[in-house]
Amino acid sequence: MVAQKKVAFYTLGCKLNYSETSAIGRLFEDSGYQKVEFTDTPAVFVINTCSVTENADKKCRKVVKEALKISPAAFIVIIGCYAQLKPAEIATIPGVDLVLGASEKFQLLDYLNDLQKTPKAKVYNQPIAQATEFISSYSYGDRTRTFLKVQDGCDYTCTFCTIPLARGNSRSDTIENVLANANQIAATGTKEIVLTGVNIGDFGDKEQGTFFDLVKALDTVTGLDRIRISSIEPNLLSDDIIRFVASSNRFVPHFHIPLQSGSNKILALMRRRYKRELYTDRVNQIKTLMPDACIGVDVIVGFPGETKEAFLETYQFLNELPISYLHVFTYSERADTLAITMDGVVPMAERNERSKMLHILSEKKRHAFYESQLGKQARVLFEADNKEGLMHGFTRNYVKVSTKFDPILVNELKTIQLVDFDSFGDVSIAEANEEILNHHSIQA
Repeated sequence: MVAQKKVAFYTLGCKLNYSETSAIGRLFEDSGYQKVEFTDTPAVFVINTCSVTENADKKCRKVVKEALKISPAAFIVIIGCYAQLKPAEIATIPGVDLVLGASEKFQLLDYLNDLQKTPKAKVYNQPIAQATEFISSYSYGDRTRTFLKVQDGCDYTCTFCTIPLARGNSRSDTIENVLANANQIAATGTKEIVLTGVNIGDFGDKEQGTFFDLVKALDTVTGLDRIRISSIEPNLLSDDIIRFVASSNRFVPHFHIPLQSGSNKILALMRRRYKRELYTDRVNQIKTLMPDACIGVDVIVGFPGETKEAFLETYQFLNELPISYLHVFTYSERADTLAITMDGVVPMAERNERSKMLHILSEKKRHAFYESQLGKQARVLFEADNKEGLMHGFTRNYVKVSTKFDPILVNELKTIQLVDFDSFGDVSIAEANEEILNHHSIQA
């Protein structure tokens, strides 16, 4: 019997990258490769990169270095956003053999040949304007949750963002194909789907169907317990979508809505397509119809022109909103963006200080949200992770619960009651049905 070649994957960045890595992994398996862990001396490493921040670029270099320690003779392939934006730079990283752009990554197997390492990396990278085809993908292997890609690229021109340069113009799957993928996922026993894309609210069009049409169609898929919207722009989160989610048994009351700044002046400099007043309206609409909804927020600190007054305006705006947590990004200069040419550069020390303030605010918001859930019953979907004897799960509204690891609980939905905070600031919970589970806590 001929031994299978082994391939390992490492994914940096967003949920969309994870869905695409998994799809490429299935292509390898269909071609006779054995998919293994990163440390299992594979013949091929595939590193799917992000380039949202400078730190993501540095992480790519570190992963390559670690791969070479594990398997010095392995063939190393770099794909993803960093590979599209800076292929020549990646080609100089010692040990890299192949760099593929956005149009080439799903044809990766066509470029492998004999897997012989060469002194200089080969680069295949077409201009991003040629990335016009939508390639569907979804993550696979986690029986609990799957990331389902429904949209790619972005037509927006935010002055800080390189994603349109890395992924091209907005394009979408068809509703028919998304439903087919969702049914395939449901057939595996997966309980939850997370819809992903670069700008998923921009899904489709009036002829083929909008994102709202997709939401309504997915709500009819049997065999799924939960559908979660990963992130959606506030100007694309319509009243219709909010009202539908509020009445849906499958779509969960959890929204992640990018804000970026609470200052209208900074929003204009960023070329965002809304003002803070619209954002407030979206949050209030959600909380009116779904008082227990979890709302996450993306925010950037230290954008050029963000004075102390503008930052404090953002801080106060977020402090007063009934949101649940923040994802805080420290602005970093990115080549080929308009923001890099702007005046009013904020010193890095000040950016870091503002980031710390918002991270503290995020913990305060998360604590208050969890506290508001005390005494209530909730359904938890438990996951397969086993860290230091504990396993975790999430409620529909994204409260994280931990308990002693029990393999019987994996991919199971259990009704629990949120009880109290423990000495670590977590929340103890009690089982609300006849099966009693001990040592639960909610992790803040």
